Amino acid sequence: MRIVLLGAPGSGKGTQAQRLQARHGVPQVSSGDLLRDAVARGTELGLKAKAVMEAGQLVSDDIVLGLIRDRLSRPDAAKGFILDGFPRNRDQANALSALLNAIGQPLDAVLLLDVRRETLMQRLAGRRICPKCGTVYNVHSLNGVTTCARDGTELYQRPDDKEDVIAKRLEVYEKQTQPLIDHYSKLGLLRVVAGEGEFEAVFERMEAAALTKPVPAAAVRVSAAPVSTKKTVATKKKTVSTKTQPKKSRTAAKSAKRKATSKPAKRAVARKGARKVAAKRASTTAAPKKRSVKTASRSKSARRKK
Repeated sequence: MRIVLLGAPGSGKGTQAQRLQARHGVPQVSSGDLLRDAVARGTELGLKAKAVMEAGQLVSDDIVLGLIRDRLSRPDAAKGFILDGFPRNRDQANALSALLNAIGQPLDAVLLLDVRRETLMQRLAGRRICPKCGTVYNVHSLNGVTTCARDGTELYQRPDDKEDVIAKRLEVYEKQTQPLIDHYSKLGLLRVVAGEGEFEAVFERMEAAALTKPVPAAAVRVSAAPVSTKKTVATKKKTVSTKTQPKKSRTAAKSAKRKATSKPAKRAVARKGARKVAAKRASTTAAPKKRSVKTASRSKSARRKK
């Protein structure tokens, strides 16, 4: 299982990623966690990242990709990984693809956890956190309770969970993610997962999508289109397929054919044929009588002359 997770803030992709990690034994690799860990351990890349962040600048893609390479080289990533938070744009996606191909671990799928905007607003604006143990709650399920159920500490709302801040975060996410959706969709890697509903149902959908293997382009065979054997109707100017004839014309033709082959029609044809035969016989029998009359008159005239 080698996947990238895409999802807006509040979509629940982090929670679902932890469940996938526990079920399949693959690490969840978050770019933010990698940066914090590298800085805390004082690694070479961590020191570079720290210097950049202290200068108020964004950490370069090269540093992040270096951290990802190091993380995926550990034994627990041999069976796969779940990338969360990276890539964020098309250039990063191309760089990540080159890295994964180089180390022989190309992506199996990209999962997009799809949640409606109003649901995201409700989840984020209603989120409350315990500052002591880090447990996350939502005011819609607290029923007026404002303290942590574990240690009784007063819950608080993070500044970036204010509604105006949430709206801006979602706008930034949509602008960043849409190019990635198009990019991975063209590669045949994108799997859209409905992210609303019961937790278990969402997880089952995510797991099924994560385990779906892409079909290599070389394995796809397109057969030639079958030759049409439909009869055609000849006209003076062109040949017109019976399929393209107007419905009324086809109906009229069928009706005329039925009338022509009906019993009354056959009897009418037979009567007409009989009349023709009788007329022909009458003409052949009447002709000799006319000739005999003419011959008789000629004989009578000859006798008179004599």
